[in-house]
Amino acid sequence: MRTYAYPVLLEPGDDPAVTVVTFPDFPEAITEGVGDIEARANGADALGVVMLEYLRQGRKLPMPSEGQTIIAPEPDVAAKIAVLEAFAAAEISQRELARRLDWDEKAVRRLLDPYHATKIPQLSAALHALGQRLVISVDAA
Repeated sequence: MRTYAYPVLLEPGDDPAVTVVTFPDFPEAITEGVGDIEARANGADALGVVMLEYLRQGRKLPMPSEGQTIIAPEPDVAAKIAVLEAFAAAEISQRELARRLDWDEKAVRRLLDPYHATKIPQLSAALHALGQRLVISVDAA
């Protein structure tokens, strides 16, 4: 099973109320927030954007390094990332995925666009067509 939770560093900013968020595995993902809750939420957003950009560029995502505090992208973003990775691994065409899903090719192009919002049921259906299963879990924040 693949998860998309990565270790995070939460450090005080120049302003004591601000927490700076960085990811050892994704040096491009840097953000901040006022307080821990906002910092973690902004971190999840930053992580998701960088991960989607890696995939858009055809780069492989690193496996998470060791760390006690982890952050994952929002569930819909993680599911989109899973679809993009599964599609790349399947080595099939968009036309073939459209055939497997019984969808229009335009819908598949939108599904595979990292920046097009896609609902969880469509992402789950695509994963199923690619021989994968979407599993959702809950973890302490």
